[in-house]
Parts: sequence; C-alpha cells; structure tokens
Amino acid sequence: MAICQLILFLGLFWLCQSTFTGRGISIHADKREPLQELVTWDQHSIFVRGERVMIFSGEFHPFRLPVPGLWLDVFQKIKAMGFSCVSFYTYWGLLEGNPGHLVMDGVFSLDEFFRAASEAGIYLIARPGPYINAETAAGGLPGWTLTLKGTLRSTAPDYLNATQNYVSAIGNIIAKAQITNGGPVIMVQPENEYTSWPGVTNFPDEMNREYMAFVEQQFRNTGIVVPFLTNDNRVSGYFAPGSGLGSVDLYGIDAYPLRYDCSQPYVWPTYEFPRTWQTTHQLESPTTPFAIAEFQSGVAESWGGVGSDQCAILVNNDAVKVFYKNNYSFGPTIFNSYMIYGGTNWGNLGYHGGDTSYDYGAAITETRHIWREKYSEIKLEANFLKVSPAFWTATPGIAVNGSYGAPLSIAVSPLFGNGTSTNFYVVRHADLTSASNTSYMLNVSTSQGLIAIPQLGDMLSLNGRDSKIHVTDYDVGGINLVYSSAEVYTWVKCAQNGLVLVLYGGAEEIHEAAVPISLGTPIIVEGSGVIITKVGSTWVLHWKVTPARKVVKINNLEIHLLWRNEAYQYWPMELTASDPIGNFTSTSKSMAIIKAGYLLRSATLVGDELKLTGDINSTTGIEIVALPTSPVSISFNGERLTTSRSKIGKLTATLNFQSPKLHLPDFTGPTWKYLDSLPEIQSSYDDSHWTALTHLTTNNPFNLTTPTSMYASDYGYHTGSLIYRGHFTANGNDSAFSATVVGGNGFGHSAWLNSVFLGSWAGSGSNQSYSQTFDFPTSLKEGSSNILTILVDHMGQDEEAPGTDAIKYPRGILNYSLPGHAQSDVKWKMTGNLGGQSYRDLARGPRNEGAMFAERQGYHLPRPPNSNWKSSNPVENGISAAGVGFYTTSFELDIPDGYDVPMSFVLNGTSSAGRIDNFGFNYRCQLFVNGYQFGKYVNNLGPQTKFPVPEGILNYNGRNYIALTLWSLDSKGAKLGGFELVPQMPVYSGYKKPALVPQPPWSPREGAY
Repeated sequence: MAICQLILFLGLFWLCQSTFTGRGISIHADKREPLQELVTWDQHSIFVRGERVMIFSGEFHPFRLPVPGLWLDVFQKIKAMGFSCVSFYTYWGLLEGNPGHLVMDGVFSLDEFFRAASEAGIYLIARPGPYINAETAAGGLPGWTLTLKGTLRSTAPDYLNATQNYVSAIGNIIAKAQITNGGPVIMVQPENEYTSWPGVTNFPDEMNREYMAFVEQQFRNTGIVVPFLTNDNRVSGYFAPGSGLGSVDLYGIDAYPLRYDCSQPYVWPTYEFPRTWQTTHQLESPTTPFAIAEFQSGVAESWGGVGSDQCAILVNNDAVKVFYKNNYSFGPTIFNSYMIYGGTNWGNLGYHGGDTSYDYGAAITETRHIWREKYSEIKLEANFLKVSPAFWTATPGIAVNGSYGAPLSIAVSPLFGNGTSTNFYVVRHADLTSASNTSYMLNVSTSQGLIAIPQLGDMLSLNGRDSKIHVTDYDVGGINLVYSSAEVYTWVKCAQNGLVLVLYGGAEEIHEAAVPISLGTPIIVEGSGVIITKVGSTWVLHWKVTPARKVVKINNLEIHLLWRNEAYQYWPMELTASDPIGNFTSTSKSMAIIKAGYLLRSATLVGDELKLTGDINSTTGIEIVALPTSPVSISFNGERLTTSRSKIGKLTATLNFQSPKLHLPDFTGPTWKYLDSLPEIQSSYDDSHWTALTHLTTNNPFNLTTPTSMYASDYGYHTGSLIYRGHFTANGNDSAFSATVVGGNGFGHSAWLNSVFLGSWAGSGSNQSYSQTFDFPTSLKEGSSNILTILVDHMGQDEEAPGTDAIKYPRGILNYSLPGHAQSDVKWKMTGNLGGQSYRDLARGPRNEGAMFAERQGYHLPRPPNSNWKSSNPVENGISAAGVGFYTTSFELDIPDGYDVPMSFVLNGTSSAGRIDNFGFNYRCQLFVNGYQFGKYVNNLGPQTKFPVPEGILNYNGRNYIALTLWSLDSKGAKLGGFELVPQMPVYSGYKKPALVPQPPWSPREGAY
C-alpha cells in the first residue's frame, strides 16, 4: 500500500513539475505568466479592472454563522465601515467529516455567501487551506486525517492523497465565484501560515517547497486563475515571488503583536511589535504591494479565563488608533483585519483552547451588533484610505523619534507622495504602549514652504493611547488642502460641483487646517470658535474641538469640523453604479455623506428620491450632508419620510424608534421533560453494539502503552464526549483503578465501577490530560464480572500543525492499570457520536454530537418522543447524583416584523460558596437549539455564561426546541443556577429576514444503542 501511495504522489508531483516547468523554464517564472487580466498589480497596489483599489479587508468565517440568510447582514455592516473586501476560510473538517463524502449544501453551501458578497459590493479573498488554524479543531483538518501515518502538511503520499477530494471540490466552487466568472473572488490563499519546519531557521526546506507547490497546482487545476496570496507569520519572505518552488504571486505578512492575555486588558505587551516590516518587504518582495494578510484585531478567550468582554478591551478602539495607524506607516495597500466578525464555535467546531464564543473582541459582536466604539474608529480610518489615492502609491519613510520638530517621546513616520504632492505623517508615542498626554508641534514642508503646525499658537497633542495621520498638500477633488492637523475622514463631490470635506479630532484638541487664498474667503455657517487668519498665501483655520459641529464654507468647498464622536454618526455611502462595478468599490462611483444613527446599509438615488436602508436603535435624525444631486425626498427601509431643510440648507428628517413588544418563554415550572442520559453505568445496559478496542497498532506518533489502542480517533470518534466501558473479572484483591485520560484543555472525566460513582476530574484551563487513581468503595467478589465506565469530555483537538504532528495528540485513555491484573485482563469498548465518521445528521455536520445516550438517540433534535418522560426542571430539580441528565422543552416566539432582536441563552452558574440546596459545583452543560449545539458551559471554569443563538437557528416566528445535557461531576448532583432567553439590544432594521436553516426533526435512528 505504501509503495502504491508513493507512486501516486510521484505521479502527481511530476504533473506539477511538468505543468510548471515545461522546457526547462523555472516553476516560478512560468507560474507568473498572466492567467487573467482583471486582477493585476504593481509594486504599489492591486488593480481591479485596470483601476487601483485599496484592499481594506476584514476576516469573516461563514461556518461560524451557520445561517446563510444573515451573511448579507454582516457583509453590509462591513461595507458600511468603508471596507472593500472580506477574507474567509473554508473548513475541510466540516465538509468531509466522512472520508470521500463531501457535504456542501445547507449551512455548508457557499452559494449564498458569494451572492451576498456581490450584493453588498464586497470582494473576497478565499482561504481554503487545506489547513486553516483559525482556532478550529485540528486546524480545520478532518478528524480522520489524524490517523494517517504520514506527517500532516507534508509531502507524505497518504496526506497528499487525502486532500484531493476536498481541494478538487472546494477549488471548483471558488473558481466559479472568481471575478473572471462574474463573482466576487479576487484572490486565493493556498495553505495558511505555512513557514519553516521546526529546526529550519532560514528558508523552508525542500519538502516544504514541494508541498506548497503541490497545493498551489491542485488549486490551479480546478480553474483558479486569480492571484495567489500567502501569509507569512515569520515575516521572513517565505514563498515570496522569485523565491523558488512554491512561491506565490503576492507576498503577505501575518502578525498578532497584542498577543493573547486578556487578564490585564489595559496592559499592552512591549514585544513583537512590527518595526522592520517595511524593510523586510522591500528586500523580499519589492515588486508586489505591501500586504498585511492577517493582523490582530481581536483575541479569543480560553477555559477558566476572563471572558470576551475583557478581550474586547485589550483590542479596543485605542488599539485600532495606535496599531492600525502604525501599520499604515509602512504603506500597506492590502490589509486584512482578523476578525471583523467572529461568530460562534457551535457544534464543537472549535479547538480545545477556546469556548463556544468566537466573539474575538471584533468590531461586529457575536450578536452582530456594531455598538463597540471600535467599529466606528475603524470606519473613520477605512474611509480616509478609500478617498486618499495618494496613499496607494506613497513611499514610506523611516519612523524617527523626535523628528519633524516633535519631542523625543513622539515618533513621526512619513509617507511621501511618490508622483503626487501629498505627504502623510503618522504621529504616535515613541513607546507604542504609552498612555501619556504629550504636546508637540510638527515642522513640515508644503507647497507653501516649511510650516510649523500649529501656526496660530497652542500645541497639538496626543492624549493617551492615540495616534494621528496629518496630511500636507492633500488633494480634495482638485482643491489643495495645504495641511491639516485634524484627521481627514472623507470628502465627496456634491451638487453643483461643490465639495464637502470632513475633518475630525478628539475632544478639547487644538487643530489647524489651511487652504489657498485663491479659493475665496472662508465663512463660518454653523457653530463658533473657529479662528480664520490669512497667513501668506493661505487661509488658516484654527479651532478647539468641541461636541458642537462647526461648518466653514469657502465658495464651493464646505468643511465640517467634527468631534470624533460626532464623526461616528457620519456615513460615507457608495452609490450603485452600472455593471460590472455594481456595489463594488471604485473611484468612478458617486458618493454620499449622510448623518444618521446606528447604521446605514445602502443608499440609492432613484430620480430625485434618496432611498436608504439601515438600522436604528433610538429616535434618530437624518441629514443629507453631501450628495451628487439635490434630492427632494428620502425613504428609509421603504418608508417615505417627512423632510425639512436645516439652517444651512441640508435636507433632514426624523426617524422615530419604538421598542418592540417581546413575549419571551418562561423556563420555570414543569415545562421540561427529563431522561437519564447515562444508562451505560447500569448492569443491565447492553454494549454489544459498541466498538471493541482491538487495534494492536496505531499510526499515531504517540506510541501505545496499552495492549490495544484506546485512542478515540483510531476508531472514528473525533468530537464531543466519549464513553469507555472496561469489562474485567475480579480476582478478590481488586482495590483501585488508575488511568491517564486526555480530552484537551478544560476537559473533565468521571468514572464508575458498575453503577457506583468512583470520582471525577473537574478540569482546568491548562490541563490537556490528567492521571488519577480511583479507589474502589468495597472489595469485589472473586470471579465476579465488573464494568468500569469512564465518561470523557472531548474539547476538540489542538489547532497547531507545524510539521511535528503534535496536532495528532490523542484523545481518550492513554494508559491504565488495575492492580493485580495484567492490562489485557480488561476488555474495552467505547462509543462516541453515533456512527463516528459515518455520522447521521448531515444537516448539522460531523462535529455536532457526542457520545451521550440522548445524543446517540437523536433526542436533542426537534420533536423528540418525550411524552412519557418524567417532568423535571434543570434549575428547580436538577440531578441528585453524579451522572448525566437530559432535559427538553419547547416554546413559541413571535418577533414583530422589521426588528432585528439578537438573543442569547444565559446559564446563571452556581458559585463554589453559594451551592444551591447542597448541590455540587462541578458540572457541565450542553445547549442544543433546534438540534444545533450552540453552547458548552463548564460551571467550575467558565468564563462563558451567555450563549448567543442567531435567528434562523432560532425560529423567531414559530416553535423552538431546546435540549440540555446536565453532567454532574460531583456525587451531590447538580442543577443550573438559572436558565433564560435574554434579548439583546433590539434594532428597527433594514436587514433581510433570514430563512430557517435545515432543521430535520427526530426520527428513530437505525442502529442507535
């Protein structure tokens, strides 16, 4: 078999070589020949259809929001930030959980993802792996690949062969969605963070090169012709163009300088900050745009941690102001923020180091809200870069502390116009972690000579964690802004060939801007406090930032001087163009600026009517700040508004908000049905259909220490809980049992002898495995038959796969001993999810279920056969001993039309000091909503207690079915401290109501045991 695999690999690799090299031409040179003309590049930026485009991208994983009808909602929110692009992974392990059987329909189909991206006007960077990392179980690889003998992500023939089915299928799907076929995909990243193998300190060795070339050719063979991008997390030039075998078209770097410690969210680390990226890029890939293919925009929390709210503080709007702008000083024109929307690790899809939430502190919360100030801060920056074409070709200078007249505590990083007269100056604290308040001046060269800003007295300031982008000779639609210390948000050409420019600053800051005298005389038309002085050939505007808006007009130029928080209310909107541009970003498109409230999704001019879609969470005013033509009427979400004119002639209207009336379920009382979900500890239980552990060998690199393999994956069980049953005959001297059990960080296990509870390991956030000795409560009768039962919580595999195959670290029982017995005296069986790799619920995927009896029977699905079950409430009654109780209930929802009301199930935990009615503290609970596992709660570890469930999984206008598994690891039993469905902030919304995802109900399962 090994010889056949080797021949297969050599044949495939020869095909790659011959395809690339031809008559002695190098692989790199041939591959760089143009494959298409729609997406091209030079050393400065990407061109799409011949036009330079700033690729400001955010990461969004469709598999973490398994409701296709909500993908447009997220895309529109990303587009409204000023982004042009989204980067996304696909998850091989969810699509091919059963080798050779791909499931790519329902929630796993990408058709709606591509359609929604096009509707919103979002380009896509596809990242299909095969390996993705992404805090997913096994880094996105199927569990069955962990049983391969060959090293994963290498040229091992069995691994290469394993990828063929998936890559062929996903490659064809992506190829059909390329821009060349009218779709939104403009780049593809083969593999992920693929750098050197351990011990190789320079460039990847030959096997790495061959593997990378193989993966690339696999995707090219499916018809992918758009550029290939890489993300080098070593920032060492790996696979950059010209670097040889396996090199890609576009070289990108990958960095997470804020690291991952949320326990002290206001403390930023002082290491791993990008100080040499610019020079590295110039050395390694001077002919391609500077690309940051992944940059930290969040962090996920782990078991026993502090929670996603703390992580959101670590990577908040201050981090955006400092680190994003520091990135811009290197001149990137491809910039991807990871994550922009995180979502949920539903259905056990996450790796063992993370809980159900993948909120990630992202700008768009797990509930799809945009209420974090971070969202608005990113919006300011992305829109500035969108209207600053001089930045797209600028040449970065070197940051020097104390340069350009600033003190040594200030670093100034220039970017020079490179063919334009515009210069940019990124100003920050020399110490990136500083929270000091520092005053400074800036001496810059302009078209009007050397100028010290501010010219009219006072000082500029960096207050706390902040940085600025000051501009000189900045082109505002043909008008020269000689300089501005206030930051440019956006500018738009509007009616009668006028221009509207929006500048902003922090509260109480002093700012200046200057324009040529030839424009005319400035007039303050709104607000006060702007000093206007003629200096040389310029008008200088000097002001202190206050909450009150200031508007200055200079003939056809209208300048809005805003407080940052006021600027958050301004929405620059792209107006739809004719095909093929449509809603995609283009400099040829008309723009509007609209002051509104919570969110604007789209703006369309139809005759003299401005049609808006958006969301509001309170009564909100609308003001048309700038538009290519003068509208007569406004509609919002299809409703015509009553309008009036402001004092400065702007069309305005008011949107009235009324909170929806919600009728939510009451989970108290006898609404629940109960079933014992651990019958396996009873002597009457029949395990004849279980999997006998008979494998004498394993491909796992961790050698066996037991007579037969007890590694779960060797028997096709890769997810959820695991149950082992060991049969032995007592010899009369039996007193204890010892085992080393592994389930990943945060795991727990419990053990029984016959039906007698022996004890548990309740888990910790740092233990992947635990060795424990269980004393038998009484002596066993010689010759008696006995059964050991061990229930293990499988928390998911690790995500790392750097070539050491540490990712294969097994789950299950590593070792055991029964004193007085040989190991072979114990005959083991096990079970996991029903069918293992041949899982039964294709709609919800291969990782959604575990080993518990109720899951194997499918009772967690809608309409379980519970009419004859006992009535018992998980909060009021709970279970009275160690074991697993299964609870089901159902309820109706009827959310009013037009409202988006995110909802979360909240499990109020029990503290160790406040145990309820002498119940135990150590318990675990799974939450199933209409059959989808949307929560794993660990009471003794936390931190997560709130579990958002999106509309589409939840039926907002009909019946819903809830199931809970309550596992007590304490002899006293357990009950929940509370359970309720809590609405988050409701919004009156222009979103498209999503359809329900497939929710097959319960039916008898063939072979269930």
